[in-house]
Amino acid sequence: MPQNTSSRNSEKADPSSTEGLKAVLREMGGLDQDLPSERDLVDQLNVPRSRLRRVLAELRAEGELPPAQVGRKSSRRDSSDIDELVSVANPNDVIELRMMLEPQFARLAAVRASTIEIKRIQKAACSNKNVEYGAADLAFHREIARSSRNPLAQEIYDLLRRVGTDSRVRLAQTSPPCPNRRAARDLEHQAIAQAIAERDPDRAELLMRDHLLSVRKVIEERSRFIATGETEGSS
Repeated sequence: MPQNTSSRNSEKADPSSTEGLKAVLREMGGLDQDLPSERDLVDQLNVPRSRLRRVLAELRAEGELPPAQVGRKSSRRDSSDIDELVSVANPNDVIELRMMLEPQFARLAAVRASTIEIKRIQKAACSNKNVEYGAADLAFHREIARSSRNPLAQEIYDLLRRVGTDSRVRLAQTSPPCPNRRAARDLEHQAIAQAIAERDPDRAELLMRDHLLSVRKVIEERSRFIATGETEGSS
């Protein structure tokens, strides 16, 4: 039976030393993985929490690990907070606010993202056909928000996307997502990711704005289809 990745990694280096602990954490927080909680890490590695936090902070400051996942708290936010926002929101409000925030996230990511964060963005830009359309899209945009390295902005963005994906706000699709639109979206994502990787903030900001204009057009078309009772793609 294959061993757990975390167990194998903890055998490769001795976490009792600072460098050994760094080596273990680098492996555990690699491109395709998210670190366990601090409590789990303390138990798994048998190190004091104060030392673990110091080493995590050093690795994050050096860009070897992504920033702390402040958004975990928002997933447990009181649902009444979301209900109040959902009651006054509509899809046009959501995309309008996204257009204010996300081009700046892309600009900041082009300047601030670490090598690991850029790899995560590039990976998310190439969506897997087996992953639901909306989930793949959200993963890409969240990677960029996280790579902006502004924890407060990330919290606000997480809240915005929770409102936007709520069934009471989100426009229902009248037909399955068009394969051509998915391919076009992935190309737009990949162009944004490339601009970030090339450390070109102006181009990253412009491409993100153009991408969101395409998203707004889809929302407007879907609103029209729902209002007229047509099926998407019928015209």
